[in-house]
Amino acid sequence: MDHALATERQGATRPTAISGRVKPLLFLLFFCSGFCSLLYQVVWVRMAFAHFGVITPVLSVVVSVFMLGLGLGSWLGGKSVQWWSRRFKISSAYLYGGTELIIGVGAFVVPQLFQVGEDSLLKAGEASSTGYLFVSAIFIVVAILPWCIMMGATFPLMMSFIRQTDPTNQCSFSFLYLANVMGAMVGAAMTALVLVEIFGFRETYIIAATINCLISAISFVLARIYLLESGQPTALRSPTQTPAQPGIWASRRWVEVILFTTGFASLAMEVAWTRAFTFVLKTTIYAFAMILTTYLLSTWIGSYFYRRSLKDGWLISAEGVLGASYVFSLLPIILNDPRLHHNVAVTLLSIVPFCLALGYLTPRLIDEYSRGDPANAGRSYGVNIAGGILGPLVAAYILLPVIGTRAALLILSVPMFLLFVWATQRMLLSMRHGSGTVLPFAGLFAFAVFVSRSYEDGSSYKGPYEIRRDHVATVIAYGEGMDKQLLVNGVGMTSLSPITKVMAHLPLAVNNNAKSGLIVCFGMGTTFRAMHSWGIDTTVVELSRSVTESFGFFFPDFQDVMGDPKAHIVVDDGRRYLLRGNTKFDVITLDPPPPIEAAASSLLYSKEFYDIVKAHLAPNGILQQWFPGGEENIQYAVARSIGESFPYVVAFKSIGEWGYHFLASTSPIRDIAPAEFVARLPEPAKRDLMEWNLNTSIERMAENILSRRTDIGKLLPLGSKNMTVTDDRPYNEYFVLRRNGFLN
Repeated sequence: MDHALATERQGATRPTAISGRVKPLLFLLFFCSGFCSLLYQVVWVRMAFAHFGVITPVLSVVVSVFMLGLGLGSWLGGKSVQWWSRRFKISSAYLYGGTELIIGVGAFVVPQLFQVGEDSLLKAGEASSTGYLFVSAIFIVVAILPWCIMMGATFPLMMSFIRQTDPTNQCSFSFLYLANVMGAMVGAAMTALVLVEIFGFRETYIIAATINCLISAISFVLARIYLLESGQPTALRSPTQTPAQPGIWASRRWVEVILFTTGFASLAMEVAWTRAFTFVLKTTIYAFAMILTTYLLSTWIGSYFYRRSLKDGWLISAEGVLGASYVFSLLPIILNDPRLHHNVAVTLLSIVPFCLALGYLTPRLIDEYSRGDPANAGRSYGVNIAGGILGPLVAAYILLPVIGTRAALLILSVPMFLLFVWATQRMLLSMRHGSGTVLPFAGLFAFAVFVSRSYEDGSSYKGPYEIRRDHVATVIAYGEGMDKQLLVNGVGMTSLSPITKVMAHLPLAVNNNAKSGLIVCFGMGTTFRAMHSWGIDTTVVELSRSVTESFGFFFPDFQDVMGDPKAHIVVDDGRRYLLRGNTKFDVITLDPPPPIEAAASSLLYSKEFYDIVKAHLAPNGILQQWFPGGEENIQYAVARSIGESFPYVVAFKSIGEWGYHFLASTSPIRDIAPAEFVARLPEPAKRDLMEWNLNTSIERMAENILSRRTDIGKLLPLGSKNMTVTDDRPYNEYFVLRRNGFLN
């Protein structure tokens, strides 16, 4: 191991400085370019959730297509930049500026293409079906791939311009990579923490498009100034391509293997971390942003260390970095053990060493591979990104649904170990005690396998338990009696509470003429079971199949409900289910999944969604919207959104003294007396309502429910007119500035 970590003082090349006047400007341009790229990725992920469903495959496809575009753009740009520059006798800065301009145009095109994809997929079946997953992936590819290709092309295009201004520079890739990753980190953090909360999605991507246009304009001016100073077309001054010359320790093919494997493992791990860490970070948009920002910050620090070591004339051996990467890849498994008590800082810090190591290794390998040549840089970076394309898809579609997060991370660490062994095989064979180097690594892996635990392990929960996995979530049902719990990706969904029964019985009793009902979000199945007790045609829509399959864990009589031809379970996104059909319901009950700050919740609280609901309510139909409570301003926003969407809205404080049942309709909602409420309940419904309240009478129960009615106006304070939840401004989902006193 000492040999693997030895420094390579021999042969370390000091970078030739880029022109003093140009260098800071190029760094700034690539910083801004990286800022915009990650801004787009964060916004596109959230927009894709809204159009195609809040499911892991959508996240993985966006990430993979993003990487595919970067890889194709890097390869195509490196291959063709010299030809275009010579063909038109122009500076490569013109090509770079034109590319940034096209990226800016994409900001306005992608939302339209997403909408076309959503509309076209309404007849493609349930969101969990293979056909839907495949076709939705195609639409995501069509929507964002062209602009991602342009983003990838920026590297070789700018490297070509650097070569035209400084032909001897052989480390331009790492220079640009450092600026780009730094900008990407700031872009990911600023988008989630600041921009969307202040401006909303539409104005945020307009800001990014404006920056792209400014980059383009500056690049055009830069190209023109350089042309005037040189007195001749810069393309004619470009040197001939330099053959790839990897470092003395590796062959060209070996470098490509490392780049592909590290790209595959790192991006697959990012998807796995996103699900594994939700047990600690929960499901807010900030969870993904924190992981992405930590990933990019660590990568930037690693890249910075590489540039510093290059400048100082020494480098850490690649074998040493590979060995460290393997060790570091196991830290998220070991440190995320629930027995250590979860902590957000520790969880995020667990990925820092691994990302830092790859941030050091990747630009180093590409610098050595390319020697400043755009074509070779494009090829090697494209190979790295090719692994990044495949990794998220394998993680989301195979590893996570089949074997879970812990096993997935263990499997993904194996290639890193094999790379280390391969890189050091000659050293190991020449050592008498080569096993002394390998055994500690194997021992660490064994510790992660046999000693460490994850939040998905049944041993972490008391009493009986069931664990299920699908493309959407890891679902854990555990406990006994009335203490049973349901966790979806680590977030507690609900409990066995009379409140979830009231979600069905209250609107049905007020309506008094219901023949059909729809429930969005299954939970434990309590509301579904309660609505079914009325003997009406009952449909429930749930995004995760594993959640519906846990029904029997909570209710022994689940087969009686499932066997009724009037009971229907649909595995789909609730919003999409309504859009793809024309069925009207007498009662629609919404129970958005917690926390209220999650993307899956905001899409069920928005004014646009209420417009969809209104179109599917029968005459005199009633919507029951559950709000569990929390931040008071979010309560105001939810109340105002539903109040502005429906002419008639009333609210009932829950019998549990927390949260509200909002009843909304396009027809007047009549107040009813407790006796009338009881008289309207069928006998099975009475038994269901009183199942967990045998110590009181049904009349007292009815009075307890109805006495909590309040006018919605009382929930709307003065000055709250700007507090609404919309698809563009999800007030509940973005809150950091507001909760820290920076916004009113």
